Amino acid sequence: MAWAWGALDGVGRASGATAFLWKHPGRIGPGYCGGTNGGIGLNQAERLAVGSVAIGVLVLGLKGLAWWVTGSAALYSDALETVVNVLASAIAFAALRVAARPADANHPYGHDKAEFFSAVIEGALVVLAAVLILEKAWEDLLHPHPLAMPWSGIGLNAIATIANGAWGLTLLRAGRRMRSPALEGDARHLLADVATSVGITAGLTLAVLTGRLLLDPLLAALTAAYVLWSGTRIIGASVGGLMDEAAPPAMVDRIRALVARYGAGAIEAHDLRTRHAGRLTFLEFHLVVPGNMRVADAHDICDRIEAALKREMDGLMITIHVEPEGKLKHEGVQLR
Repeated sequence: MAWAWGALDGVGRASGATAFLWKHPGRIGPGYCGGTNGGIGLNQAERLAVGSVAIGVLVLGLKGLAWWVTGSAALYSDALETVVNVLASAIAFAALRVAARPADANHPYGHDKAEFFSAVIEGALVVLAAVLILEKAWEDLLHPHPLAMPWSGIGLNAIATIANGAWGLTLLRAGRRMRSPALEGDARHLLADVATSVGITAGLTLAVLTGRLLLDPLLAALTAAYVLWSGTRIIGASVGGLMDEAAPPAMVDRIRALVARYGAGAIEAHDLRTRHAGRLTFLEFHLVVPGNMRVADAHDICDRIEAALKREMDGLMITIHVEPEGKLKHEGVQLR
């Protein structure tokens, strides 16, 4: 946590000018950037990202084989989408490696935003995959043809789809738990791949059973529309993080309630601001205390508020600017 103290007068009371003291248990000095999820969660995220690359290569092999035995353009487009998926997983892993770097002189708030760049790229790749699927669907509509060994291809594609779906759900749960945009983006990419595969498999099955080859590209086109929607969602969520989007209203309300409960002795907390950066949420606000309060007493109030916030919420980086009574704004959280 960082506390921004006013300059001290002769008896150790807060006055109006500003000086800074950075403090965190075990680490003192500028440039510290941590969080309650620390290095353990990030190591888990890196292992999951490596697992995504391995699963992606396996699924790509199965889908490539499915296309090879059938000659299906739809299965070929599904395999191409999985190529994009493997590339996205590799990008997610690289982003997590960058995000794991500690804060330094050039990046005093850490490198967590690298995950947002990863998610934006993944969203763009999902959109690209949708365009490739639409292109293949259009080609099949113009030039339909019978399939060789369709049931073998459908079976291989189904196995690949089940593996992708199981891993995608695992990543999504882990990404939400660790608040990792890179893992969540990778998970949504995998689930979009699953939707693509289900649509293509259904189209192939109906085409084989009915002999209507046009069903294959038509269902592939509908699936591409869903993939396109998924990609735009990933991009939208990631751009919000890059633009320092505030924490959700429910989280802000919880913060305000905790400050009100544990801020006894202070007068007011105002100018509360939040922003996301990867798994971390940065919180800062001004805490107004009586003008004659000793710095040690104001320090205790800050400690109490910080402990409560970190006990109730993961991944908070807190900055409290202590101000004397003359800075009252009569807004924000009223503490007495």
